[in-house]
Amino acid sequence: MTSHDEPVIAVRGLRKTYQVPEREGGLRAATGSLFRRRTREVIAVAGIDLTVASGEIVGFLGPNGAGKTTTLKVLSGLLHPTSGEVRVMGYVPWERPSAFLRRMTLIMGQRNQLSWDIPVIDSFELNRAIFQVPRDEYRTRLSELVELLDLGDLIRKPIRNLSLGERMKCEFAGSLLHRPEVLFLDEPTIGLDVTMQRRIRGFIERYNERTGATTLLTSHYMADVEALCRRVIVIHHGRLLYDGDLSGLVSRFSPYKTIVLDLEPAEDSIEGLVHELVGNERWIVSVGQERVTLRVPRSETTGVTTRLLTALSVIDLVVEEPAIDEVIDLVFATTAESGELAEASTDDPS
Repeated sequence: MTSHDEPVIAVRGLRKTYQVPEREGGLRAATGSLFRRRTREVIAVAGIDLTVASGEIVGFLGPNGAGKTTTLKVLSGLLHPTSGEVRVMGYVPWERPSAFLRRMTLIMGQRNQLSWDIPVIDSFELNRAIFQVPRDEYRTRLSELVELLDLGDLIRKPIRNLSLGERMKCEFAGSLLHRPEVLFLDEPTIGLDVTMQRRIRGFIERYNERTGATTLLTSHYMADVEALCRRVIVIHHGRLLYDGDLSGLVSRFSPYKTIVLDLEPAEDSIEGLVHELVGNERWIVSVGQERVTLRVPRSETTGVTTRLLTALSVIDLVVEEPAIDEVIDLVFATTAESGELAEASTDDPS
């Protein structure tokens, strides 16, 4: 059990490595491997520290092979770490005490946990029995989840007869019937259309508001992160790159802003004037008679904007931060160029 002052998730020096067999191709190499097996060490998680407080929704970001899923599997008790200390609600996850399992859930996108050939409601009833949810509480929670997720008659159909989006909604409901206090969500909206992604995001937000559940979310869709997470943790090659506010990630790793000006129509070309006012042609994305788009270093944004407003007939002006996915790409590109994590493997066998 954790007190209100202690983090719900506490990780210190988490490391997970695998010994992966390798050999050359061909019959001779295959025969030799029967007597002398060669392996190499693959580092999935390379010693990360993190804490998550009660009620937080934290984005856990990184490219494929960064170690995200491995970390979630350790936190949910599916994997033993190679080394490090981990506590979730005060429990050691891989010891898998029943009290811990009743208070958490792991939802992985496109991986079915409900029975394929029986009606969804029967799978829900099975989960009720497994988690020993009293029937009165079960009926109340089921009613809430059916309303929040707009399940309607879906719960009367077998999973195999549902679309991917419908299945994911049912997976959420089945995984939350025991009202877990900690949610590990691994790509919960992957493969869904834009409308269904939005509905799942809205549900996660409402569930957090109603229950105060602590949530660690991985996603490749930056819309998920922007909509749900004030704080993000970025890992790459199994190591922590950033832990802080979403806005701080943009400020730290993105050196530019985008400026878009809508202009009154001009008879003569303004391209030369714009080049003169901006002072650096590399900052100019496009110049038209009615719209100018620039990508300007943060430190130059005020000066460039002031000069343009003074000299041009501006109808509207927008100064934007770059999209979050662009920032994340820049983080990884910068890391790769610096080579500071080159010794860690990007492979993640899980």
